[in-house]
Amino acid sequence: MHFDEELILKEVEAGTNKEILMKMAENLESKGLVKESYKKAVIEREEAFATGLPTISYSVAIPHTDVEHVNKKSISVSVLKEPVAFGIMGEESDTTPVKIVFMLAMDKKHDQLDLLKRLMQLFADPKTLDLIVNEPNKTTIKDHILSLLHLSHEGGEN
Repeated sequence: MHFDEELILKEVEAGTNKEILMKMAENLESKGLVKESYKKAVIEREEAFATGLPTISYSVAIPHTDVEHVNKKSISVSVLKEPVAFGIMGEESDTTPVKIVFMLAMDKKHDQLDLLKRLMQLFADPKTLDLIVNEPNKTTIKDHILSLLHLSHEGGEN
C-alpha cells in the first residue's frame, strides 16, 4: 500500500467535489500511482454513486473507481479548507458538507472492500477525524492512519 506525506493534502481549496477529486487524482497520477484514465473514471463514478458520509464530527467522502485505472494500490487524504458538498452514499439527492476526502486507488477488488470496512471504523472515531483535520504534521497523520487501518507502509498488509 502506497501512502506517504505527499499523498496527504492539507488546507485544500476547492469549490466543488469535482474540483477536489481532480486535484487528488492529478496528485496520484503525477506520482505514477494511477493511470491517466483514473481522473475521469473517479469523477464519473462519484456522479453515479455518491461517497459522502456524515459522521459525528466531520463529513467524509471515499471516492474510488475500478481497478483497471490503478497502477499501484494507494490512499490519498485531503483536508479541505472549507467543506464542499458531496452526495450522501445511498441517498438519491441529499448532500453532506465534506471536510475530509479519502481517495482510494485499489488494484484488487477484494482489497477495496476490506479497506472500506476498515475505514468505516476509522470514521466512527471523532478523535481520529479531529487529528486528521487539526494535526499539522503529516507524518503523525500518516502513522496514525496506518496503525488504525493495520497497514504497513512499504509492502502489503499486515
